Amino acid sequence: MPIHEIRAFNRFYTNLIGALDYSKHLYTPYTLTESRVLYELAHSPRTDAADLRAELSLDAGYLSRLLAKFERDGLVGRAPSDLDPRRQRITLTARGREAAALLDERSREAVGAMLAKVPSEERPRLATAMRTVREILGRGRPAHREGPVLRDPGPGDLGWIVQRHGALYAAEYGWNADFEGLVARIVADFAQDHDPHLERVWIAELDGRPVGSVMCVRDDAPATARLRLLLVEPDARGHGLGDLLVRTVVDFAREVGYRELVLWTNEVLAGARRIYQRAGFTLVAEKPHRSYGADLVGQDWRLPLLEGTVK
Repeated sequence: MPIHEIRAFNRFYTNLIGALDYSKHLYTPYTLTESRVLYELAHSPRTDAADLRAELSLDAGYLSRLLAKFERDGLVGRAPSDLDPRRQRITLTARGREAAALLDERSREAVGAMLAKVPSEERPRLATAMRTVREILGRGRPAHREGPVLRDPGPGDLGWIVQRHGALYAAEYGWNADFEGLVARIVADFAQDHDPHLERVWIAELDGRPVGSVMCVRDDAPATARLRLLLVEPDARGHGLGDLLVRTVVDFAREVGYRELVLWTNEVLAGARRIYQRAGFTLVAEKPHRSYGADLVGQDWRLPLLEGTVK
């Protein structure tokens, strides 16, 4: 293929997506590079500065200046990595998550407007052509880092949480529909009334499909958050996804100012209990009960956090 054909395509596509004036294209104050960094911070399970630099092929000095700007604007926080103190962990603040969510919404709207001009019968051909370009030009390049994406729930995801809890716990533990009803009530309460700054749900997505979930909500006790509805699909287990989901809740609860994180589980859920122990939770109480058609031992777990400000 002549080089000028590829260059012509590059010019066409960068104009199409407004890459040269991205902030104006999406009506936001962020450049294309800044938007990509915010996207990675919002969706990637690994957010060390070194990971960002490698993933986006950015100069170390440029990335450092960009992150310093984000920090001044209150979008990110920086701290030594939990895994390696020599590395710098970057996390979005509540304001940063709002900015990333706005960018994601504007980007979806822009792509939707572009696709609306394409006849429906042409869209499969367009998707195939784009996939072909990625596959051919991606050969020989370093593989894109693999791993799940954590995101906010979209339409239908809350229903998916209820359905998968009901199906998996029935298949693995023989629990009856009472448990699915409990999950449905928890999800309905969150959907109808929650504080988006202090309560969140995360969906773990792998290869474009949901494979896990977790929730952080306010507890009745002052300055206390409660972890709920941790779930990982069987075929996605064994790769640290449960640890990632729990760690995400812990980081969020600490960041927004909770002083304590609690959870309730059952002794039979051995895999989940190991995840909680690795995250630093300690067992504080347990009590036998009969629920969901089974004899169980309920357990209360607790994780103290840094002194916070949530009342």
